[in-house]
Amino acid sequence: MISSYFKKPLEQFILSGLGNVPIVSFYAKTRGWPFVIAWIHRISGMLMLLYIGIHIYTLSFLAIPDAYDAKMKLFGYFPFSFLEWLLALPVIFHALNGGRLILYEIFGIRNDESMIRWVLGLSATYFLLLGLLMVMGDQTVSPIFFWLIIFIVGILPGYLVTSKIWNIAGSFAWKLQRITGAYLFVMIPAHLLFMHLQPAVGHEAGIVIARMQNGFIKFIDLTLVIGVLYHAGYGLTAIIRDYLRSRLLQTGLVFLVFLIMAVLGWIGIKLTLSI
Repeated sequence: MISSYFKKPLEQFILSGLGNVPIVSFYAKTRGWPFVIAWIHRISGMLMLLYIGIHIYTLSFLAIPDAYDAKMKLFGYFPFSFLEWLLALPVIFHALNGGRLILYEIFGIRNDESMIRWVLGLSATYFLLLGLLMVMGDQTVSPIFFWLIIFIVGILPGYLVTSKIWNIAGSFAWKLQRITGAYLFVMIPAHLLFMHLQPAVGHEAGIVIARMQNGFIKFIDLTLVIGVLYHAGYGLTAIIRDYLRSRLLQTGLVFLVFLIMAVLGWIGIKLTLSI
């Protein structure tokens, strides 16, 4: 049974669907929707990390433009494009719910009922908007203009979070994780949106290479690679330390996470700088 905590039709529709998933339904009844949403946040973050790994691997084919174009042609078929559209759900939910957690934890805004409603509503709106753009596929925008505006908007929450937490107690690693989260809150949904304004933006090697050769775009791409991998790595290690009791197992998995992030970072940075 869906909690009366959510009363609006859109919220009821979303949560009714989730409530039909056996495991989700069980924990919603026994632990409440905030607990379920917390775990959806973690799982969506893991899905995003998996996609980022695939994304970096795919971009490595830019060294052979014909191979990249062939792979992108394959990804352009309906089953893959549909899966790419579905990816918008974990991306936008993780970003918006991360923003909610920052407001809750750092700024003391603790009206969870209202904020979760905004997260659900805006996630659905973004998901539908991206789907519309993918179907139309004929929008154009200057990459420099687009990313200049998005970067300015993106550094504002990063600056606000930095000014709020810089002089309070907490490790530098913890602070950097929150700062990168505030920056990526804007940048990651914008990146997914930009890549679907027009199919050629991400599917034609020549256009991708020309864009990535611009110095400003290189800077943006580097901040995304470093920010995403640090944020994801810190989040994974936090989950490992929170839920595993064995110190030996903790240490081994944390080292594995560090190794994976380092390899992906090295490939991503090298790729960005070499083009």
